[in-house]
Amino acid sequence: MELDMKRLLPLLLTLTLYPLTALAQGDVKRGKYIMGMGSCVSCHKTPKRKNADLGGGHAIKTPFGTFYVPNITPDKDSGIGGWSEKQFIEAMTQGVSPEGKHYYPAFPYTSYAKMSREDLVDLKAYLDTVAPIKNAVPDHDLGFPFNLRFMMFGWKMLFFDDRPFAPNPDKSDEWNRGAYIVNGAAHCGECHTARNMFGGLDLSKKFLGNSNGPDKEKIPSMLPKWKLKEYFMALRIGMKPDGDFLGGSMGHVISQTTSKLSKEDLKAISLYLSEYE
Repeated sequence: MELDMKRLLPLLLTLTLYPLTALAQGDVKRGKYIMGMGSCVSCHKTPKRKNADLGGGHAIKTPFGTFYVPNITPDKDSGIGGWSEKQFIEAMTQGVSPEGKHYYPAFPYTSYAKMSREDLVDLKAYLDTVAPIKNAVPDHDLGFPFNLRFMMFGWKMLFFDDRPFAPNPDKSDEWNRGAYIVNGAAHCGECHTARNMFGGLDLSKKFLGNSNGPDKEKIPSMLPKWKLKEYFMALRIGMKPDGDFLGGSMGHVISQTTSKLSKEDLKAISLYLSEYE
């Protein structure tokens, strides 16, 4: 059978301009898993309110001021219910709101930019299914000059790398899976890496801890040179090689996130961290 090139060429052009992942409806089950991987509930849960895991309002105190975490339920007035898939992906990977405003990096789009489009589409598909919660979140409380949001344009030019994750061809698929999770959806470096005076991550000290983390918490290094099995146990049940248990905000991350990841993903993360150079 001969191919009709007059019909085939427009189809090929369409697929080039609009990748297949952009046409996907999204896998809700995978999206829920990805939400857990990103520990969304840890930040987006509404304080002192039951059944409001994603309603927002949590205050994060930083050296730059207090940031209030947004409502990411499908409520159209106070959440993201009116957002299109395109607007959601732009927010997650470019740090830009549907109105064209720049987000502050307290929202870790600097890591989410590494996520695949497929994972983002699935995440959006799941968020569209959760119960809408009406909860108007306060504006950020930031001092001068950090309250000048337009300055984020310059900040992005200096500190924002929006390139998607690129696998290391010299490493295994398992190692690359761990690298993708840690640097993407799990956004581990956002807390475990120190920041400079402008709020950019000091990548020369990546994963080595942050003495001035959110809410003034001292965040430890992710690179204590543990073995793969030791990382696995720490992420699975919170137990360190010396028998002590991880606490603080990491305790919440373990109970809400890493303990619920698949064994395959936990092993991949552990492999990446145990071999990190």
